[in-house]
Amino acid sequence: MNKFMGFMAGAVCGALVGGITALLFAPMSGQELVQSAEERWDLTMSEARRAMEERRRELETQYRIAKES
Repeated sequence: MNKFMGFMAGAVCGALVGGITALLFAPMSGQELVQSAEERWDLTMSEARRAMEERRRELETQYRIAKES
């Protein structure tokens, strides 16, 4: 159990150091980074909605065909 706790402490410290380092060396300012992340999120969500609607139409068509048979 002691080895596991040591490993977890090292993993948490490593994640913190890595996150801070990434923020310090990021090629954009904080505001630009947030804006870029929001734009990527919006794009991903719109693509997911479009794919969902397309799949829904396909399934409705398959259901209608199966119901008529």
